[in-house]
Amino acid sequence: MKQKSKALFLDRDGVVNIDKSYLYKKEDFVFCDGIFELLKYAQNLGHKLFIVTNQSGIARGYYSEDDFDQLTSWMLDEFKKRGIKIEKVYHCPHLPEDNCECRKPKPKMLIDAISEFDIDPAASWMIGDKPSDMEAAKNAGVQNTILISNQNKKTPSAKYSVQSLYDIIDIIK
Repeated sequence: MKQKSKALFLDRDGVVNIDKSYLYKKEDFVFCDGIFELLKYAQNLGHKLFIVTNQSGIARGYYSEDDFDQLTSWMLDEFKKRGIKIEKVYHCPHLPEDNCECRKPKPKMLIDAISEFDIDPAASWMIGDKPSDMEAAKNAGVQNTILISNQNKKTPSAKYSVQSLYDIIDIIK
């Protein structure tokens, strides 16, 4: 029997890039310090890489699906230039009040990736900057969770809390 893959699930805004409200232009996109080193490290350990992101700016009319797709394509190219392969980007374009199944903290984006790519959730990790990221992971069976926090305190929803992406390299082994 083929062994299931392990994955690293990442929120986008606040983890991959500096969070700027309703970001959709590449001119405004700034990668977080340490993201390339972290993803290269995780990839070398055999993790498949996924981005799972709420993008309510689409439903709010601040930008279009096409704007989101163009920015995503540019971002993926930037990773590719550095030898990093993101398997897939999952996004929820809905408003919180839409009560859809894909918006974190609901786990649909992660469950879809687990199913599509034959991922072992118990061997996988979720990195996010909000409690809703941690809840989505736990709801999908991903118990290894890391919250990036500016506060120096552990969040009850996360297994680990760190100040920087560089700190994660010491946790994921």
